[in-house]
Order: sequence, then C-alpha cells, then structure tokens
Amino acid sequence: MNMQQFDFDHLRNLTIGTVDYVSPNEIRVVLDLSAPQNTALNTGVPTLFPRINGFVLIPNENGALVGLISWLGVEHSQYPKRKGYKDFDLIDLPFPLRKMSITPMGTLKQVGKIEKKEYQLERGVYSFPSVGDSVILPSDSQLKSIVENKEKNANVKIGIAPIAGNANVKINPDKLFGRHIAILGNTGSGKSCSVAGVIRWSLEEASKKLEAGQSLNTRFIILDPNGEYTDAFDDLNTEVKKFKVEISEEEKEIFRSLKVPAWLWNSNEWSSFSNASGRTQKPILKRALRDLRSGHSDDTNEFITKIRSYFSSCLITVKLDLKIGATSFKTDSTKFGKKILSISNDALHLSNQAEDELKGVLENTSQTLEAIINRHFKSFVNKQGETIEYYEDFDVSDVEEVIQELEELLEPLGGVLAYTGPNEDTPVPFNVNDLPDHIEHLGQEAGVIQFIDFLVMRMRTMLAETRMNSIVVESDEITLENWLENYIDGISIIDLSLVPSDITHLVVSVISRVVFESLQRYRRTTKKLLPTNIVMEEAHNFIKRYYEGGDEITASQLCTESFEKIAREGRKFGLGLTLSSQRPSELSPTVLSQCNTFLLHRIVNDRDQELVKKLVPDNIGGLLKELPILPTRKAILLGWATPIPILVEMNNLKKEHRPKSEDPDYWDVWTRQSERNVNWKDLADDWQNIDEEE
Repeated sequence: MNMQQFDFDHLRNLTIGTVDYVSPNEIRVVLDLSAPQNTALNTGVPTLFPRINGFVLIPNENGALVGLISWLGVEHSQYPKRKGYKDFDLIDLPFPLRKMSITPMGTLKQVGKIEKKEYQLERGVYSFPSVGDSVILPSDSQLKSIVENKEKNANVKIGIAPIAGNANVKINPDKLFGRHIAILGNTGSGKSCSVAGVIRWSLEEASKKLEAGQSLNTRFIILDPNGEYTDAFDDLNTEVKKFKVEISEEEKEIFRSLKVPAWLWNSNEWSSFSNASGRTQKPILKRALRDLRSGHSDDTNEFITKIRSYFSSCLITVKLDLKIGATSFKTDSTKFGKKILSISNDALHLSNQAEDELKGVLENTSQTLEAIINRHFKSFVNKQGETIEYYEDFDVSDVEEVIQELEELLEPLGGVLAYTGPNEDTPVPFNVNDLPDHIEHLGQEAGVIQFIDFLVMRMRTMLAETRMNSIVVESDEITLENWLENYIDGISIIDLSLVPSDITHLVVSVISRVVFESLQRYRRTTKKLLPTNIVMEEAHNFIKRYYEGGDEITASQLCTESFEKIAREGRKFGLGLTLSSQRPSELSPTVLSQCNTFLLHRIVNDRDQELVKKLVPDNIGGLLKELPILPTRKAILLGWATPIPILVEMNNLKKEHRPKSEDPDYWDVWTRQSERNVNWKDLADDWQNIDEEE
C-alpha cells in the first residue's frame, strides 16, 4: 500500500515563523531569527521576502491556508522569548523581534501523488491554525497556483502578477462579462485602456478558436459619451459599427447616423421627454400614444374598426359613470352633459365620412343623444352680460338611455370591441409629429385643453429642434427589426458626444431598455440566452444615485432605473454590464452592489475609497490601502472572475488600440512643436448650421 509522503525536511527549510495570534480576519506571526531579511533563496527561485501583499502558507490537514501579508514591523521582546536561546542566567534585556500580520484568503490543496503533485486554490478557509503552527514560504509552483485561474474557459490573459513571480493572470469571459464588472479609477490611471483591453484580449483569444473564414458572433454595445473608442476595435474579427450624430460627407464611409426613433420610446420616456405632469397630462399622453400606435391596422375595413373602437370606449366610460352613481351625473351634471354632447358631435362628424346605412345610424345616434341632454340644458345671463350655459341634474333613466343608444349603434357593427391592439409602450411606428396634434384634440374632447397647452407647446418645440429631430424623428427605412440588428449584433460603438444634452440620458435609457427587452423575448421564444454586454463609460453621469419623491420622473432617474433593472435581472437573460467610472461614490448603490467583479485602478478620493472597501466581496486586508499609490497600468482584480484578489500589471495596449483619452499636450502646443491651427469661422458656421453656398 503506497501512502503519500510529505517532504518534511523541505517543509522545515521553508519555515519562516510561527503563529502568535489568531482571529477570523487576522493572523499574527512571529518571524524566526533565521527568516530571510530581503530575498528568500529556498523557494526554487529567488523570491522577495518579506513583502507587503505577498503570500505565505500555514500547512494544515486540508492542505495549507493562504495568507496575504498586510502588515510588517518590529516589536521589542524580552531575550528569553527568543526561540532557541534558553540561558535564563543572562540579563533580561529587550531585543528586536520581527512580526507580521496576515489576512486569510483561501485554502491551497494538493492534488495528485507527490511525484506529480499539483496545487489547486479554493475560496474560503476550512480550518484556522493554532498558536505555534509553522508559517512557510510558498514555492514557485505553489505561488503560481495561487494566482493562476485554472477553471474552464479561463483562457484570456489580462496581465501578470508581479507579487507572484510574474505569473499570468487569466480570466474566464463567462464570469467577467456575465455577472457585471466595474472598472474604477481616477483619470489617467489606465481605466479606459483596461475597458478596451479586456474586450480586445477576450475577442482576440476567442478568434483563435474559430475555423478559417469564420467571424466572431459577438454583441457589445459601447455607450461612449466622449467619443474615445472610435478606433479601439477596428482590426478585430467581427463587425464593428460606429454611430454618431451630425455626420459629414467624409465620415459617411466610417459612421452611421445615430437614430433612436421616438416611436421606440415607451410612455414613461415620453413623459420624461415632454415633462408631463401626473394628474391630467400623463393619462392623455398615454391615450394619444395608444391611439397612434393602433392606427396602423391591417383590418380591411379600417373605418368600421375605428368606429367600433371609439364608441366602445365611450360606452365603457358612460357605464362607469352609472356605476359611480349620483356624484358623476348629478353633482358633476354639467361635465357629464358636455361629455355626451362631445360624443353626439363626434357621431355627427363621423356620419359625414360614412356611407349607406351606417351614415343614417350615426346621424340618428347623434340626434338621440342631443335630445337626451337638451332636456336638462339651461342658460342665463349674469351681471356682466355673459351667457352661462349649464346642465341640470341627470337621472339614472337618462344615463341608461344613453347606454342603450350606444349599444344599439354597436350591435350591427359586431358589438363592443375590446381593445387588443398595441398598448402605449409597444414599439409600433407612427408619425411622431402627429402626437402633439392628437393630444390637443383629446384635450379639447375632454374639456381640459387649458391644462395641456404647455405640454403640447413643449413637445412641438423640442421635436422641431434640428439636432434632436435628426435622432428621434423616424426615417421611413427604420423598422424595429433592422434597428435591433444594427445596434445589437457585432460591436456597436455609440458616440454620444454631440447628442443634445436635453436627450442624452433619454437616448441611453431607451437603448439599454430596448436591448434588455429584446433579450427577454429571445429567451422566451428560444429558451436560450443571447450573451450581450453593454459598456457604459463615465457611468457616474448616467447611473446616478437618486432619491424617491414627486410624480415626475426625470430622464436621469429613468436612465438609472433602466440600468438598475439590468443589474438586478440582466444575467438571467444573458445581458451583462461593464461599468467604467472615476467617481464610484456618485453611482447608484443598487447597480454597484450587483457588480460581482471589480478592477480597481488608482483611486485617490477618500469617499470613493471608503465606498469601494464596503462593496468588495472579499476579505482582502490591506490590499485596498494601495489604491491611492497604484501606478498607471497596475490594478487590483477581485471578485467572481478571479480565484483570489490580486494586484495585476495589465497587458500593454498598442497605441493605435487605446481609447483617445490622452492628457492635453500643452507644452508642445505652446512651443509650436505641435501645430494647432483653428478656423473659427468654419467651426461657427458648422455649429450654427450655416450653408457656405447660401
């Protein structure tokens, strides 16, 4: 029977100290006098020791506890406490004793027989050491096993770990992109390069698995507020589409015109755009949207359907009045009378468009309804000489008579038509410029025109604005199908830099919502997920923390709510988020708390540092204390995509692949080493939409 043998002599040679204090989040160690002072030569290769944020092992029955060095120091101790010296006759003097504190990180298990042993890191600590247990230095192979990700599909190298013998740091794209990642850091810390890098390196690695002639089946939607990522992905083996506002003739070969047609918006987005108030304006806006969206009927006799739909709606309203009781047709008798008069006038108006029997039926309905309300019509002249018209109280019999008349009108047409068409949120194309007119018509019909004047005026003004009009007013060639195909398949880089500030948040909100809802429908119909990732640069501007209150929902709040929903539910439908921000303290806590992986570059602001420390999912001791002093290209990777929190030196990204976020070259411009000639007239003419030929 062969038993595994442990090389205790080798273990003894690697021992550097003993455990002096144990708690669940900290283990203190007393270093031996013989422990290396600066470089350990007994680990297989020369290793720097002791070193902050380096690794040590404490062997136990499960393998070895992995600890991260978080503190080093010297404490004075009495002579007899020093190990190996037992002469108690010497004078009791204080002697320096080196100590260190380590944070438990995981368990390193040995797999296989001793001749072919391998090591595997597992998260969590199975058993804590006891006071007096040995602490050893990891060998080179153990150190690499701690850092290297050995799980399936962990093929993408994003950098090296200087603290672990420059071992490769690899990630699994399923975990990185599938469970939301936040890439945080101050300007100039290499954050944008990391965003472009993790996408590029992942897709370059994936390309190696393709057969000749195949292209990648990718879906990245990059929302780019500063126009930085235009050239970052040009040579990748996938379709790269670039969208921009105000395209010049030269740019037409490179860019596509950014279109987020207003018929794609839902009622909440329309309410935010038009600043509609809750009590009167929103219900009318929703009804107008419903009417316009259902206007595209495939019914062969559209006029009949229109009449059935309208008078069915009127009948339901009058039945509701009867159900409410006297308050509706006695207390508010004048309002009720005007409503029936409006229905009567509409019946007369529609009779002019009808033919044959229907024309006569509509005329009769109009006359009957008018006769009912005329029995209660009164007027008088007040002291100012004005004629005041009003209606006296109606009886239940009057209301029942109106209901009977409307039912008789609808019966030969097929009876009451339950509304089954598009609702106010269905993305069905309609003429956007018709919306203000229809709202005005509905306002007049309901007798509330004075409450919707400003709504109609705001809407007309905003839809007429040139730059806004080019984005939101639909073109004939845009359908829901080709919009989804254009913006979701491949890599879509959406340059938001020239989108009017009034609708920037709205555009981002609509795009993110439509992408999310399309993936929901894909899963419902195919029972499969469609892996897609939305990259939000400068996320603190679009996913802000907000406070509940008030009836009106701002575009900024709408945008945040859209991303919060994606953060909470997106993974179930294959939608991941990649967030990039320099101010995590301004981000929505809901979104940040749903991020499972963090790539942290240099963060100097103390509020941002505190927030990050509260959010991170691992016990990482003093690792985050390095955040204010991290050099460019160095970052701390922690969370779901890495087996252990680790300091990474990111891969170098070629200059042509970097996002355009370099610092301004003041000195070269000042000293004319780099020329900057400005034609302010051309710039002003372009800004003011002045045509040179005029």
